[in-house]
Amino acid sequence: MTATEAVEQVYRDDWGRIVAALISLVGDFDLAEESAQEAFSAAVDQWRDAGVPDFPRAWIIQTAKHKAIDRIRRKKRFEEKVDLYLKDGSVRTVEQPDYDTSEIPDDRLRLIFTCCHPALAAESQVALTLRTLCGLETEEIARAFLVPVPTMAQRLVRAKHKIRNAGIPYIVPETKDMPERLDAVLTVIYLVFNEGYAATRGAPLLRADLCAEAIRLGGLVRSLMQPQPPPEATALLALMLLHDARRDARVDDAGDLVVLEEQDRSLWNREQITEALPLVTDGLRGGPGVFAVQAAIAAVHCRAARAEDTDWAQIVNLYDMLEQLQPSPIVELNRAVAVAMVQGPRTGLELIDGLAASNDLENYHLLHAARADFLRRMADFPEAEKSYQRALELATNESERRYLQRRLKEVRGRGNGA
Repeated sequence: MTATEAVEQVYRDDWGRIVAALISLVGDFDLAEESAQEAFSAAVDQWRDAGVPDFPRAWIIQTAKHKAIDRIRRKKRFEEKVDLYLKDGSVRTVEQPDYDTSEIPDDRLRLIFTCCHPALAAESQVALTLRTLCGLETEEIARAFLVPVPTMAQRLVRAKHKIRNAGIPYIVPETKDMPERLDAVLTVIYLVFNEGYAATRGAPLLRADLCAEAIRLGGLVRSLMQPQPPPEATALLALMLLHDARRDARVDDAGDLVVLEEQDRSLWNREQITEALPLVTDGLRGGPGVFAVQAAIAAVHCRAARAEDTDWAQIVNLYDMLEQLQPSPIVELNRAVAVAMVQGPRTGLELIDGLAASNDLENYHLLHAARADFLRRMADFPEAEKSYQRALELATNESERRYLQRRLKEVRGRGNGA
């Protein structure tokens, strides 16, 4: 592995862990991120000459820590201020830091609870966590929230300033204070999982490290709220376990996307599904919450031995319920796909065209991909080609792009009579 490849791997796998550790050390989000970026830049040159260190993540953290202190020195113009910062706790030192993932609770969980403090606006809580924990760029987060990039940039800046100016502590709150942050924390953990399940950028569709981390954090939050964890915390854990159980079947040997109906279900992790199904039941006991209903949908898929055995009518009913709980264009899109499986692609197309008319999902590649698939099934290949082309223009993950390119080539060939 070359130095550049090693740096890229550490950045991809450990960005959130590194930034979380640095925030714990220096107490400032911007300083932590900027110092981490400088450390990664330094690593490219130094590792090329000296070789990749035995513990790359620890090297990055220690280097970034030193760069953060250097920034403090430059900002304060004289070295005495560094001692003042060290004494008042603005920068905390550790002789030999342990960055093992087994610590409970750890810096990443503290980071999530800090970002999800009720003093921050709800939309900023999730965005800030995705930026710091997942390393997503502002443009990618803006795309996920369907808002302009400048709007998202302002939200992130305001959230960081609020944390610093209000002195929001970098801690996991006591159990009695957790409920007011729980919804945001669970949402953030699920979005971290989603980024691992369908990566926004890069070549691989899946990032198993993020999926595993989200499942670990979800289980940790649930355990912190024992003996009676909230049903939604249980439902979220079940939902992630069920999705993750299908992971090995979602890509082929070349790393290309395999859609649900074409997956080899013998590759599904049945042990994990068996673990998750009772949690779905437990999650529903508190009533139909957002995660509980989504977990129930995932359970219907996982109980079907074959794609044709899927109870799509039940899934449509569950999406009807989800739409009442959490109305959104994404839910409408997913429901349209389920309806098409029950009533046929023409009905699904009518629903999607109605949704597209609002322009809420105009820049969402999966809307155009779903529309293209309905048109393909209806043998309207020229129109399917247009929608696949639009989806391809918007997709940013290489695995998804290759899948769309194959479909586009297929409908072009059939449209030309090949």
